[in-house]
Amino acid sequence: MQNDVLTIARDELRDKLRRHDDFKLVMSLNEWAFQQKHIRGSIHFNTPDDMLRGLRKDEEIIVYCSNVACKASINAYHLLVDNGYTRVRRYADGLSDWEVAGLPLEGNWIKGDVEEQQ
Repeated sequence: MQNDVLTIARDELRDKLRRHDDFKLVMSLNEWAFQQKHIRGSIHFNTPDDMLRGLRKDEEIIVYCSNVACKASINAYHLLVDNGYTRVRRYADGLSDWEVAGLPLEGNWIKGDVEEQQ
Protein backbone atom coordinates (compact mmCIF):
# COMPACT_ATOMS: atom_id res chain seq x y z
CA MET A 1 0.00 0.00 0.00
CA GLN A 2 2.82 2.45 0.77
CA ASN A 3 4.43 1.93 -2.63
CA ASP A 4 1.80 4.03 -4.38
CA VAL A 5 2.16 6.95 -1.95
CA LEU A 6 4.24 9.90 -3.13
CA THR A 7 6.50 11.13 -0.36
CA ILE A 8 8.60 14.11 0.65
CA ALA A 9 11.84 13.95 2.64
CA ARG A 10 12.50 15.95 5.80
CA ASP A 11 15.07 18.26 4.20
CA GLU A 12 12.78 19.18 1.32
CA LEU A 13 9.89 19.86 3.71
CA ARG A 14 12.15 21.94 5.97
CA ASP A 15 13.30 24.01 2.97
CA LYS A 16 9.72 24.55 1.77
CA LEU A 17 8.74 25.82 5.22
CA ARG A 18 11.78 28.11 5.42
CA ARG A 19 10.98 29.59 2.00
CA HIS A 20 7.32 30.00 2.98
CA ASP A 21 6.24 28.06 -0.12
CA ASP A 22 2.51 27.99 -0.80
CA PHE A 23 1.30 24.60 0.41
CA LYS A 24 -0.80 23.07 3.17
CA LEU A 25 0.89 20.91 5.81
CA VAL A 26 -1.76 18.68 7.38
CA MET A 27 -1.22 16.72 10.59
CA SER A 28 -3.34 13.58 10.33
CA LEU A 29 -3.47 12.64 14.01
CA ASN A 30 -6.37 13.53 16.30
CA GLU A 31 -7.10 16.98 17.74
CA TRP A 32 -5.54 16.16 21.13
CA ALA A 33 -2.24 15.08 19.54
CA PHE A 34 -2.24 18.20 17.34
CA GLN A 35 -2.74 20.47 20.35
CA GLN A 36 0.16 18.82 22.19
CA LYS A 37 2.81 18.85 19.44
CA HIS A 38 2.95 19.51 15.70
CA ILE A 39 5.29 20.88 13.05
CA ARG A 40 5.13 24.66 13.03
CA GLY A 41 2.72 25.86 10.35
CA SER A 42 0.62 22.70 10.33
CA ILE A 43 -3.14 22.62 10.14
CA HIS A 44 -5.54 19.98 11.42
CA PHE A 45 -9.03 18.81 10.50
CA ASN A 46 -11.33 16.99 12.91
CA THR A 47 -13.07 14.88 10.28
CA PRO A 48 -12.35 13.63 6.75
CA ASP A 49 -15.25 15.76 5.47
CA ASP A 50 -13.73 18.86 7.08
CA MET A 51 -10.44 18.09 5.34
CA LEU A 52 -12.10 17.69 1.94
CA ARG A 53 -14.03 20.94 2.42
CA GLY A 54 -11.00 22.81 3.77
CA LEU A 55 -8.52 22.07 0.99
CA ARG A 56 -8.57 22.91 -2.71
CA LYS A 57 -8.05 20.09 -5.18
CA ASP A 58 -5.28 21.97 -7.02
CA GLU A 59 -3.16 23.12 -4.07
CA GLU A 60 -0.05 21.34 -2.86
CA ILE A 61 -0.79 19.29 0.25
CA ILE A 62 1.63 17.40 2.49
CA VAL A 63 0.19 15.04 5.11
CA TYR A 64 2.04 13.56 8.06
CA CYS A 65 1.49 11.80 11.37
CA SER A 66 3.82 10.39 14.02
CA ASN A 67 6.21 8.06 12.14
CA VAL A 68 6.63 5.82 9.11
CA ALA A 69 4.46 3.06 10.62
CA CYS A 70 1.56 5.41 11.39
CA LYS A 71 -1.42 4.77 9.11
CA ALA A 72 -3.23 8.07 9.70
CA SER A 73 -1.27 9.98 7.06
CA ILE A 74 -1.53 7.09 4.59
CA ASN A 75 -5.30 7.12 5.03
CA ALA A 76 -5.42 10.90 4.62
CA TYR A 77 -3.25 10.67 1.50
CA HIS A 78 -5.53 8.10 -0.12
CA LEU A 79 -8.68 9.98 0.86
CA LEU A 80 -7.40 13.11 -0.87
CA VAL A 81 -6.09 11.35 -4.00
CA ASP A 82 -9.27 9.27 -4.32
CA ASN A 83 -11.29 12.50 -4.21
CA GLY A 84 -9.37 14.17 -7.03
CA TYR A 85 -6.65 16.08 -5.20
CA THR A 86 -3.71 16.12 -7.59
CA ARG A 87 -0.70 17.45 -5.63
CA VAL A 88 -0.52 15.33 -2.47
CA ARG A 89 2.56 13.88 -0.77
CA ARG A 90 3.25 12.21 2.57
CA TYR A 91 6.04 13.08 4.97
CA ALA A 92 6.38 9.45 5.95
CA ASP A 93 8.94 9.81 8.75
CA GLY A 94 6.63 12.26 10.47
CA LEU A 95 6.70 14.02 13.77
CA SER A 96 9.24 11.76 15.47
CA ASP A 97 11.80 12.29 12.67
CA TRP A 98 11.21 16.06 12.72
CA GLU A 99 11.67 16.20 16.49
CA VAL A 100 14.84 14.07 16.50
CA ALA A 101 16.34 16.46 13.95
CA GLY A 102 15.69 19.36 16.35
CA LEU A 103 13.40 21.20 13.94
CA PRO A 104 10.73 23.69 15.10
CA LEU A 105 7.60 22.36 16.75
CA GLU A 106 4.70 24.06 18.44
CA GLY A 107 1.99 22.99 20.84
CA ASN A 108 1.28 22.58 24.54
CA TRP A 109 4.21 20.22 25.14
CA ILE A 110 6.81 22.45 23.50
CA LYS A 111 9.16 24.63 25.53
CA GLY A 112 9.63 28.32 24.67
CA ASP A 113 13.20 27.79 23.46
CA VAL A 114 11.88 26.10 20.31
CA GLU A 115 11.26 29.56 18.87
CA GLU A 116 15.01 29.92 18.35
CA GLN A 117 15.45 26.64 16.46
CA GLN A 118 15.74 26.93 12.70
